[in-house]
Amino acid sequence: MLNRWLFKQVDNSALVVFRVLFGLLIAIEAFGAIWTGWIRRTLIEPSVTFNFIGFEFLQPLPGNGMLWYYAVMGIFGIFVMLGFRYRMSIICYGIMWSAVYLMQKSSYNNHYYLLMLLCFIMSFLPAHRWFSLDAKFRPGISKISMPRWVWIVIVLQLWIVYTYASIAKMYPDWLDGSFPALLMRSKDDYWLVGEFLQQGWIRYAIAYFGILFDLLIIPLLLWKRTRLPIFLAAIFFHLFNSFIFHIGIFPYMSLAFCIFFFPSEKINKWFLRNKKEYYDKGEIVIPSYRNILVAGMAVWFVIQVSLPLRHWFFQDDVLWTEEGHRLSWRMMLRGKSGRAAFKVVEKGKTDTIYVDKKKYLSRKQLRSISTKPDMIWQFAQRLEKEYAEQGKEIEVYVEGKISVNGGEYKPLIDPKVDLAAEKWQHFKHHDWILPSNSE
Repeated sequence: MLNRWLFKQVDNSALVVFRVLFGLLIAIEAFGAIWTGWIRRTLIEPSVTFNFIGFEFLQPLPGNGMLWYYAVMGIFGIFVMLGFRYRMSIICYGIMWSAVYLMQKSSYNNHYYLLMLLCFIMSFLPAHRWFSLDAKFRPGISKISMPRWVWIVIVLQLWIVYTYASIAKMYPDWLDGSFPALLMRSKDDYWLVGEFLQQGWIRYAIAYFGILFDLLIIPLLLWKRTRLPIFLAAIFFHLFNSFIFHIGIFPYMSLAFCIFFFPSEKINKWFLRNKKEYYDKGEIVIPSYRNILVAGMAVWFVIQVSLPLRHWFFQDDVLWTEEGHRLSWRMMLRGKSGRAAFKVVEKGKTDTIYVDKKKYLSRKQLRSISTKPDMIWQFAQRLEKEYAEQGKEIEVYVEGKISVNGGEYKPLIDPKVDLAAEKWQHFKHHDWILPSNSE
């Protein structure tokens, strides 16, 4: 039964078309980061980056090196689109993208994480077997079918992403429309639609359409009767997000995924007219690496299901502590504002130095460091290291308050704790993060 479910051969048109669209989009992502100045603002101008903790060895290239780095990534994206040296190209893009993702957190985005996962998944998939330069130059690899596990992996990964995104929205500030209203308040000057978005009913439409869409899109795409209506809803949903929130290639990549839910004969008619036939023989081809593949898939999906749940094992609300927030599909769920003062006290002396954060941090980093405990800790460690290089031993204390979703400002960090002396715990709550109900 399992062999039939995983290893039955099915038509590969959806995978082939998705490879082309995916390659185009990741190339646009790389070249767009150069064109919009994102690389300069995020990786060149700041004097310090906030890595994922444990990946501090990953640092931006000096000078304009990151511009060339992204240009190379863009070329690999084009190679993926064309199916030229496909396996090497998708692996190289994935490694380079992952390095940048882990290199900085001030521009953290769940969509960047998804792209990292997709590059990893796509590197294992036979997406270059048709309509590719690899197949043209090496006709022996040409094939119009693929094992069904390929389709299952893509759909399950999407299902996990959308389901957790829906569940994460089920909290009071989303359900009563207060956070969607806060989101729309910043869009009041948008051309043509800004005033419309401020209407009272819009907040509830966004709140509940968002929950239902994320929860139901995969099941409704799988059902033939509802496939076309939900696809039209997806077009509206993702184009709305693209226009209002400017979240890069993600809305278009999400639409590209829909190709996996349409019949192969239609995909051939729309995109692959030279592929006149579609595969429907349905042989079961069990590879010699079957056990390794099944075990690998099981481990992968256990991790994917488990990671978004880890915040439940930490003390207090993840919206407050941020512990377990990343890698969890908690997309556009809260707005935070805050202020944080860093005090340096040299051991053996009584003088207190208030750190001028603007000397160290970019504008975007300044916004993040006041509300995210891990970045506050990292900056304290950075200060401790800088003074140590001058032969000075210091203590670093932080006085900070934050507001979540426009609420009351409350203290976030215990001002009596020397953060320079604290160790980071990946799997344990940090007691220097004050409770969300503290005054």
